[in-house]
Amino acid sequence: MKRFWKKATTERIAAGFAIRLDGRAVKTPMRAELYLPNEALARAVKAEWDAVDDIIDPAAMPMTGFANAAIDRVANERAAFVAAIGEYAETDLFCYRAEGPAALLERQEAAWDQWLHWAEARYLIGFHLVHGIMHMPQPATTVARLQQAVAALNDWQLVAASKLAALSGSLVAVLALAEGRAQAETIWPDLIADELWQEEQWGADDYALKNRRDRAADFAAAARFLIMAA
Repeated sequence: MKRFWKKATTERIAAGFAIRLDGRAVKTPMRAELYLPNEALARAVKAEWDAVDDIIDPAAMPMTGFANAAIDRVANERAAFVAAIGEYAETDLFCYRAEGPAALLERQEAAWDQWLHWAEARYLIGFHLVHGIMHMPQPATTVARLQQAVAALNDWQLVAASKLAALSGSLVAVLALAEGRAQAETIWPDLIADELWQEEQWGADDYALKNRRDRAADFAAAARFLIMAA
């Protein structure tokens, strides 16, 4: 679809802040009115519509995409989103360590232990560390408390948390972002510690580098939406 509007604006409504194009309401894919829960998010979404030059490219409008999903999907499937994100409590990336070599184990400890220690202190829980790929159940209290933290997120946060969990494999990382303990640009290198170590040993090809840049950009956008939706 080509750009058809001259000016994008925000408008205060009962539910929050709506997006208007030349005064007309923007609709989600399911034909609901597009709105945001606070003015900061509304401005961010408005900026994406302002930035459209000629053809609308959804890939260049991640904040709008998250807003659409929050309205069309999370609002109607909240329990499913909470459950799906909560499952990462059992398989958190930070708990799964390599069996060797020692240099990789040291890299993982340096990158990941700090986040597990934060979660342990924050939620009064403990974790089982696993060396290898075989699944080991986490303590029931740990799983329950992390899942409770997920359930406490609002619909707008949940849609971003879903993306972040899928990209990172770590619920601890998602919660650290949600609670302001981490920033996307500082925790992302920790999340890809294994990948960076392998690259140091064997080098990287252009496809791998582009894939990582794309994932980093997606992660940063989701983290931004998560934080602004609080």
